[in-house]
Amino acid sequence: MVKMSLRALCQIGLDFFEFLNETERTSITDRLQLRDIYNNEFRRRTPGTKDPNFGSVLHALKVCNKITRRKDNIRFTPAVRDQYLDQWHTPRHTPRTHQAQPNRRASLEPRPDSCSADDAETGVRARRKLASNLMTKLRVEGYLAMLITDKHGISITADSPFENGKLVLCVQNTLEYVVKLNVKNTGLQSVYFTYYTPLHWLRYLSLSDEKSVTKRSPLFLNPGDSYEIEVRFRCELVGFFPATLAFEFKPDLEPATAAFHIVRIIEAQCITSLGLELAPVAPYKPRSLPAFTPDLIYRIIDGQPPEGLSDMRLRYVVELKPYRIPPYMNQLITQLKQRYLYSDKKKVLESPLSWENYTEKFQTLLYLEELQMEFDIRRYNIPNEDTEFAQLKRDTHNPRLLVLEVPGVSENRPSVLRGDSLLVYPQGEKEVKYRGYVHSVQLDSVRLGFSPELLNRYMNGKDFSLIEGIKFNVEFTFNRLTLRLQHRAAEFARTHKLSSVLFPAAPPMPREKPDLPTLKLFDYQLEKNPEQYQAVQHIVAGSSRPAPYLVFGPPGTGKTVTLVEAIKQIEKTQTFFHILACAPSNSAADLLCSKICGHVDEHKVYRVYASSRDPKLVPEHLKGCSNLLGDSYIFPAKEELMEFRIIVTTLLTAGRFVSGDIPPGHFTHIFVDEAGHAVETECLVPLAGLLNTETGQLVLAGDPKQLGPILRSPFALKYEMEMSLLERLMTNFPLYRKNDGVYNNCYVTKLLRNYRSHPAILKIPNELFYEGELQACAEEYSRNFYCGWEYLPKPGFPVIFHGVAGLDARESTSPSFFNVAEVEVLMDYVRKLLQSQGKKGVAKIAPKDIGIIAPYRKQVQKIRQALDKVGKDLKCKDMSNLKVGSVEEFQGQERRVILVSAVRSSANYMDFDKKFNLGFIKNEKRFNVAVTRAKALLIVVGNPLMLSADPNWASFIEYCKEEGGYSGFSHAEEDEMIVAKLSELYISIEAEIMSLSVETTESVVQQQLDPEWRSDM
Repeated sequence: MVKMSLRALCQIGLDFFEFLNETERTSITDRLQLRDIYNNEFRRRTPGTKDPNFGSVLHALKVCNKITRRKDNIRFTPAVRDQYLDQWHTPRHTPRTHQAQPNRRASLEPRPDSCSADDAETGVRARRKLASNLMTKLRVEGYLAMLITDKHGISITADSPFENGKLVLCVQNTLEYVVKLNVKNTGLQSVYFTYYTPLHWLRYLSLSDEKSVTKRSPLFLNPGDSYEIEVRFRCELVGFFPATLAFEFKPDLEPATAAFHIVRIIEAQCITSLGLELAPVAPYKPRSLPAFTPDLIYRIIDGQPPEGLSDMRLRYVVELKPYRIPPYMNQLITQLKQRYLYSDKKKVLESPLSWENYTEKFQTLLYLEELQMEFDIRRYNIPNEDTEFAQLKRDTHNPRLLVLEVPGVSENRPSVLRGDSLLVYPQGEKEVKYRGYVHSVQLDSVRLGFSPELLNRYMNGKDFSLIEGIKFNVEFTFNRLTLRLQHRAAEFARTHKLSSVLFPAAPPMPREKPDLPTLKLFDYQLEKNPEQYQAVQHIVAGSSRPAPYLVFGPPGTGKTVTLVEAIKQIEKTQTFFHILACAPSNSAADLLCSKICGHVDEHKVYRVYASSRDPKLVPEHLKGCSNLLGDSYIFPAKEELMEFRIIVTTLLTAGRFVSGDIPPGHFTHIFVDEAGHAVETECLVPLAGLLNTETGQLVLAGDPKQLGPILRSPFALKYEMEMSLLERLMTNFPLYRKNDGVYNNCYVTKLLRNYRSHPAILKIPNELFYEGELQACAEEYSRNFYCGWEYLPKPGFPVIFHGVAGLDARESTSPSFFNVAEVEVLMDYVRKLLQSQGKKGVAKIAPKDIGIIAPYRKQVQKIRQALDKVGKDLKCKDMSNLKVGSVEEFQGQERRVILVSAVRSSANYMDFDKKFNLGFIKNEKRFNVAVTRAKALLIVVGNPLMLSADPNWASFIEYCKEEGGYSGFSHAEEDEMIVAKLSELYISIEAEIMSLSVETTESVVQQQLDPEWRSDM
């Protein structure tokens, strides 16, 4: 016999209890009596199978805390009794009597209430068998409609109408709701009603009927007879609670006679008034692909660019070519879509990255990404599903500028920067388009400079009012400069022979251990941290050269302060040095520069901004050491730039130094912070043309276990363009992998001390992603702020998983998902947090201390809508400071309190998420970032059944259960395979399954996440 798991043995024991219940013998507690019933009746109930011995089952039940045992006295626990006594089961205290039935044979008389094993057919196994049979039949084309259709004269109705076999209940602000089902024989022949059951456990739904119909007590229905079943829904939790009910009938009670089934679906949605406000505004209708219309020949009239954006003294010597998308790319996309079509370019993409194909592969990936960007930017063109037309207004401060409202521009959706351009033209006209240049960006509008031709067309003297009644179309574009810089970097990687940096190999002869300097650190706290101190020593000593040195910094471990300390030590201890310090974003570069200026003479540091950077966003304390003068940016001549000892800029703006012909080797050290956030070609920009591989030192800091850059092209994703240089080095090269359980500190240091989170928050990500090596070193007072919060399921444990049985929803033409039930639960927690102000043992909290993470753009919007209402109810003026965003928007950030909405409640979409790298399920990096942002309190809201399909989420949920941090909805402990199948069953009984692969040229990433467009130069 195959050895069974403890869980499987326990499940058989629970089935045995169900069997005892069906045969009305749950009062028996004597071990020997139970053993005899098990061996003589239960084990032989299914021909051809034999369950394990009674002792094994008893042991499993004891270990799983399902029974208590005192010598030979066995009692099932109250939890088992409550769960496994059928909620639709009515105890039979009086003998059954059937309705009068003409000419009925003696063999059809009612059976006695006390039944044998052979008669017990209504328990867990019967439900599983029926569920399995129905699932098998549902796979047969056309059977679904048959299953929900009334048949053989039997109709099943309710006091509310069924639609396609489904009854939807919306239970608002009430705990209980009752539905009466009516089973009626409308035919000419008598029928036996033999059985009815929900196909899986639902503790919130109970069924009852006057005569307690079961297989051993069937009900005889004459023509015209009807019978009532009461369905009672009772729940204190918001959410979506579907039940699949199966009804079984037979024309007679002969064993050989085939039964027929009718299925009904009841979906009960428990919702609050807030939930109703957030409900879909219109049924989801996918946007269809617009009909192809060839571009007409049109003329573009150029506008007026802003003057004085920059003072360009740096002469560009090194060419930056256009790198236009080559004509063969469309053919390549066709080949990539067809498995059996081949070409040289496709072969390059499908081959592992190597020094030989490096430039060609990355340039092809960049072209693929650009093609997708061209389609995705059209999402914002006007007209669109939200806006029928655009209107231009005269700027009140400058009569030569026009103002265009662009909702979402403040969130970089789309990104519109100073100096960028867009096209407008009056509706109905296509021969001429007017290019307007962005002079400045306000909250939800941009100020544009157009040609005098457009202005004069609508000007009456000095009056511009004519233009305000004209309806315009708007076409957005994106700045190709970012892509061109990456193309050149991929090309220059070969020209400047960066193979030893990009494909580092161990030296042929083992090196002697480097002579590490003894350092007196500026930040004395780092001296207490051996990993940080060691990393600074190795960087100063240049021990990895020519290979890059990596600082592997898990969440909250201080990788940025480690880089900054290394930069300060080089400045202090070395005579001949020039440092280039970069980061992917302006905010990260500003942080670097701020920390460097703490101990370094400001005149040695130069923060270089791109001319597109809004001067208002430059921190006041950095203006003195930056290239900003007034509202204009200065780009000094090459000789002046080379005098600065430390230059701080973004990765892409470093491309200006390549164009300005600063020679390779001038920068002795190049540092890249947050290197895991950048695509490899972006990381190349400050290297290819500036780094001398023999004399220079490259240092990368980041965490390959956290999210990488956002890409839009499904082909760029497929061919691993999202893998950063940092992750590729740590994954593919022995220098950066553990040997005998330890890293080679000459090449990489893993930081181990987390200064952010409470130990309970850190535990699961530490075990899953960091080999349990992280140490919780956050300051004890602040990390314990919420250990005494009155709403914790377990005091002292500041982690909550709140189970919600929600519903994946979409609305109107937006394909992005949202889950109203989860928003309702989140708002309840936000209210409790903000209303806990000043209570004993709980820290004061403001909205800025709270962050809410959701993986889909539409859920973010719904949460913001709900927060507006909560803010008004609580009279909270600064609710806008409570940040709501995607995981990507929270990377690198932290909050005292983090709430996470997982959204997913349907198994149907899990493969979809995995394929397109969306959501939390099957995406360990997104999971890792989400659960490591919190300092003192982490609250996760989600569907435990769906999330448990992912091993990382399963570990987290189990951890919360074990530690007492679980709250809300939880599914019954029935076989999860059956539960999962049944969740498919009720979802599949939609009249029409919405297609997930609606034909569109817009990327799935754009549809679901609508990520920010890149705004940093």
